[in-house]
Amino acid sequence: MSAGERASATLSNKDLAPTRPEERTWSAWHIAALWIGMSVCIPTYTLAAGMIAQGMAWWQATLTVFLGNAIVLIPMILNGHPGARHGVPFPVLMRASFGTRGANIPALARALVACGWFGIQAWIGGSAIYQVACALGWIDLGAEASRVTALGVTPWQLVSFGAFWLVNLHFVWHGMGSIKWMESWAAPVLIGAGLALLGWAVAKTGSFGALLGGGSRYPDGVTFWAVFVPQLTAMVGFWATLSLNIPDFTRYARSQRAQVIGQAAGLPTTMTLFCFIGIAVTQGTIIVFGEAIWDPVVLISRLGSTPVIVLSLVILSIATLSTNIAANVVSPANDFSNLAPARISFRTGGMITAVIGVVMMPWYLVGNLGAYIFTWLIGYSALLGPIAGIMLCDYYVVRRTRLDVPGLYDPKGPYSYRNGFNPAALVAMVVAVLPNLPGFINAATNRTHAHAALDAKVVPVFPAFCDTLYGYAWFVGIALGALVYGLLMRGPGRSESVTPNGSRRSLGPAA
Repeated sequence: MSAGERASATLSNKDLAPTRPEERTWSAWHIAALWIGMSVCIPTYTLAAGMIAQGMAWWQATLTVFLGNAIVLIPMILNGHPGARHGVPFPVLMRASFGTRGANIPALARALVACGWFGIQAWIGGSAIYQVACALGWIDLGAEASRVTALGVTPWQLVSFGAFWLVNLHFVWHGMGSIKWMESWAAPVLIGAGLALLGWAVAKTGSFGALLGGGSRYPDGVTFWAVFVPQLTAMVGFWATLSLNIPDFTRYARSQRAQVIGQAAGLPTTMTLFCFIGIAVTQGTIIVFGEAIWDPVVLISRLGSTPVIVLSLVILSIATLSTNIAANVVSPANDFSNLAPARISFRTGGMITAVIGVVMMPWYLVGNLGAYIFTWLIGYSALLGPIAGIMLCDYYVVRRTRLDVPGLYDPKGPYSYRNGFNPAALVAMVVAVLPNLPGFINAATNRTHAHAALDAKVVPVFPAFCDTLYGYAWFVGIALGALVYGLLMRGPGRSESVTPNGSRRSLGPAA
């Protein structure tokens, strides 16, 4: 019996159904181009450049970037396997571990993070438009400074944000075909633009030796490890989202080989290269301007030549657009669709994402580097790490890569568990999140022990150990999630599930 024959309207629509053979057209190049388009973006640049701003030497920051992406590539390829093999998107795959209804919990957790990222990227893209308007003299900066609204931004900043937001909606409306086209076209342009920016830094400083000659410059009392650990976790957390929903893309891959080679060639290489560019150029700004300018939009606005500024900011807008559509629309669109497949299509889910992204006020996160890294990046990695652990354990340990694909779309099938929820997955998720909660509260309230050392008025809510543990949030979460879920699924639950009426049902043969 096919997936379509057993599918219920409550669990399936044309966007959530398994991909057909004729839809699997993405080659290794398309997968690699996807990663180039997603990696070459302003948040990638600023995250790496922020390491320099915190005192790291260029080689320490580059090593941190490489290690973080090498680590996250492992779950990325592993979680890409079920997409390429079975053709199902992320929220449908989560039904195997969380249940046909319970899958909405990790799907919504992933979707809300994507909404936040959509807002951040849209705000950054809008900032590039704003800087173009300033460079062309369309905005009176003197008058603009006195027009800050109650939201903490000016009217023209909001207009620029809205303009870029609308461009994003064009690709949301036209679906996966337009996304594939844009990523393939933008990839070589973005790499060329990054190398051009690096060339500017070399030309201004005289040589690579001058550009990379500086060592580490940590503030008094701050060590390498105190910066390295949270930055490594933040680097992993940067793609913790995609490591979950990568099946949304690999389901279109021509083969398993295409998704593996495409990801291995596209992710760590591009991230390390572009982060190195961000690191090197930021080092150059210290020499040229006497300060570390970690925001490329601000840097470009100070280059002096209006044509160069405009061209550079247009390219940055393309970079931000290519990242935002692929990384922050596809997944939440599917995730929201999974809530009510009969009513919410991919297109509608994308529109919901765009609206929530505005409501989350992304300009605050972008404007506060501490909130961006310690509260946002590490915070959501503490939530998504456990989901990744459960996902990997279920697919590779419990099911040995076998899935009853039609059963994933059957509300009374083998993945219905107890009223559509798998208690083992829910318990494992809660247990894996709890150890990182105290550290998150300290960070979110700016009451970490690092803050206390700088401000006598700060009294941490939880002990220093919680801050240290929080620095390893993703690693703690993925390990605990996999361990607890694996233990709870041992015995009868490993080979069969419990249906709502209490009877036992086989998990199903290989698809």
